[in-house]
Amino acid sequence: MKPFSQACENNKIPILNEISSHLVACDDVLEIGSGTGQHAVFFAENLPALRWHTSDRIENHAGITQWIEESELPNIEFPIELNVVSDAWPTVIFDGIFTANTCHIMHWHEVVAMVEGVNRLLSAGGILMIYGPFNYSNDYTSDSNRRFDDILKERDPRSGLRNFEDLESLSKNNSFSIFKDVAMPANNRLLIFKKI
Repeated sequence: MKPFSQACENNKIPILNEISSHLVACDDVLEIGSGTGQHAVFFAENLPALRWHTSDRIENHAGITQWIEESELPNIEFPIELNVVSDAWPTVIFDGIFTANTCHIMHWHEVVAMVEGVNRLLSAGGILMIYGPFNYSNDYTSDSNRRFDDILKERDPRSGLRNFEDLESLSKNNSFSIFKDVAMPANNRLLIFKKI
């Protein structure tokens, strides 16, 4: 069966509403960690002027490919293999890069590797959009995020919700500045960074 995420279904419209205005000048957008492929197809369908490039670890490619093939959209690319710490990054330069619900799954050194890789791929003035739950000043923004963090760490102690301040510092060290921090439904955030 084609993979399906209810969370993707729930958040796709609020995310689109926020990112669409920031992507009007973009030609090519890379999604890091395309997961099921739902976001990619929905965003490509609703943003027909840009080309959406998918990527993920190889084990997720079959599901992403199924979503893309069924969509028959002309502006979406089949996934490239991308493990941020071990695979070769693409050499194409992108105007925008999007990733959803990856930072809390990754270990911190993988988050660092992702941002460093993004720095190499984004054009000057390009945008990095990171969606997911985050802590602020080492504190949770909701009880549900605290419970979610406990579940993540029970499964993998090196995963877990990341601090906004740590991501902001990491971005500054990689030629990015925070452009917008948007509150999203279900205690998530959309962080938008611009390459300096």
